[in-house]
Amino acid sequence: MDKTSSQPKLHKETYPVLRERFGLGSQLACTVEKQVAATYKTQWTKLKQNVKAREADHTKRRYKGLDSAPKFVSRTLEYQYGRDYSWKEGQKVSVGTLSGRLVLECDGYQKHLDLIAQGVETGAAKLYYQRSKKQYYLIVALSIDVPDPQPADHPLVVGVDVGQRYHFVAQSNQGGTMFQAGGRARQVKDRFARARRTLQRKGTRSATRRLVALSGRERRFIANWNHSLSKELLTHFPKSLIGLEDLTNIRDRTEGRSNPKASRKVKASKRRRSQWSFQELQAFLSYKAPLMGCMATKVHAHHTSQCCPKCGHCSKGNRPNAGLMMVCEVCGYQVHADLAAARNINLRTLLVRQDWMSTGALSMRPDVSYDETKTRYLGLRWSTDTSA
Repeated sequence: MDKTSSQPKLHKETYPVLRERFGLGSQLACTVEKQVAATYKTQWTKLKQNVKAREADHTKRRYKGLDSAPKFVSRTLEYQYGRDYSWKEGQKVSVGTLSGRLVLECDGYQKHLDLIAQGVETGAAKLYYQRSKKQYYLIVALSIDVPDPQPADHPLVVGVDVGQRYHFVAQSNQGGTMFQAGGRARQVKDRFARARRTLQRKGTRSATRRLVALSGRERRFIANWNHSLSKELLTHFPKSLIGLEDLTNIRDRTEGRSNPKASRKVKASKRRRSQWSFQELQAFLSYKAPLMGCMATKVHAHHTSQCCPKCGHCSKGNRPNAGLMMVCEVCGYQVHADLAAARNINLRTLLVRQDWMSTGALSMRPDVSYDETKTRYLGLRWSTDTSA
């Protein structure tokens, strides 16, 4: 049987069935087709990425996302503005349902409600059902115009190294440093892991319901944690150009082989690595930065903690036993490994800013080959006066 993730082909095959069997309106039926098509396209993209990673020997795991039909964790439905939902006077919203239109009172963050009242551009919305509170939420996309960024608007350059022991270490070109330890979040995750292990051993229906509730609670805790950290960092370094590591496929490159005979300590370390939420933190920094007068960009992450920021020597030997300290084999310079990484990221971001000023285009990759880029990186040096 032929398979497809094309929305026009799905529309031709499923539109009459959706209208007749489920009683959906024309727009809602089209929305269902788009959502299914987008879900499968995402799965196909992940499968292709997995095939490339296996060919490059980055991983030996086979992607299993298409072994069975995808399932949504909770009831979700996408609404198109002006067709499926619209705003009404008196802080009300009109939404389409199977029983016709309903005009309901809405509530939310005051700053968002003020933007809607001012007539800010509104996009598609998702209707989301939260089982723990037995409530529906309308998640609305708002488009906010921000001025085009200019190099002169961001005199402060900050390099941010993300990790597990320290959620992030930030270093500015004017000497400011910020460490954010990850001990509290790690303790909470470990507590949830112990609770999951106990409930999974029980295997009862009530234990399963409790597992679902704990999953949502842990996810919300981590999201709130990353929201707080991103806002704290951007507040601490106003009007800054934030340099973030490009950690694409980092798990495929660093994840070791599965070993059923591994010790409990090794298994716990692997679990913590799989739960590392660096991408969410970087995403929050990227979208919050323009709203707070900052700018975020990506830089190469290769060997940031193994490269001496003082003399430029780069070697695995600079990290004895992969420990906390970076000790240069050549010049003997010693510094915390995460701080060395943050300084190297800062220097690479300074290089990006220089290219931005000379070319007028902001890009994480200089307009040269990667070998030339590495040569430029090796020529960077950290000093107490890097702003000059």
